[in-house]
Amino acid sequence: MAKLNQAMKDLIAGELSYIATVDANGNPDVGPKISMRVLDDEHLIYNEMTGGQTQANINDNGKAIVAVANAKALKGFRFGGTAKLYTDGPYYEQAKEWATGKFPVPKGAGVITIEKIWTLDPGPKAGKLFEE
Repeated sequence: MAKLNQAMKDLIAGELSYIATVDANGNPDVGPKISMRVLDDEHLIYNEMTGGQTQANINDNGKAIVAVANAKALKGFRFGGTAKLYTDGPYYEQAKEWATGKFPVPKGAGVITIEKIWTLDPGPKAGKLFEE
C-alpha cells in the first residue's frame, strides 16, 4: 500500500481533484470531487453527492484513480486504488459532518485505499510510478 507524503496532502487540500472510474463494460467516467480530502496516510475520502455514474462504477468493481495537480507549480499526482462507498457507519458520519453548512447531506462516503501513486509533473518524471 502506498503512503501520502505531506506535499501530496497539501496538494489535495488546496486543489480540485478528479476521480476516474470504469464500468463493467470498460466505459470510463471522470468527474470533479470538490470534497476529496485525506483520511489518513493510506486513504482518501470524499462525499458522494449525486449517486450517479461514479457510485455505480465503484459499486460494480471498486476501481478508482484520483488525479490532482497545480498548473502554476507544474506539480501533480495520480492516486490509484480500490474504492468503497459507505452509506452508514463512521465514514458516512464523518462525511455528513464535513458537509454541514456547506453542502447537502451526502448519499454516501467514498473511501479510496491508495495502492499506487504516479507523478504528473512534466518532464522525464511525467507519469512515472512514484510509490507502490
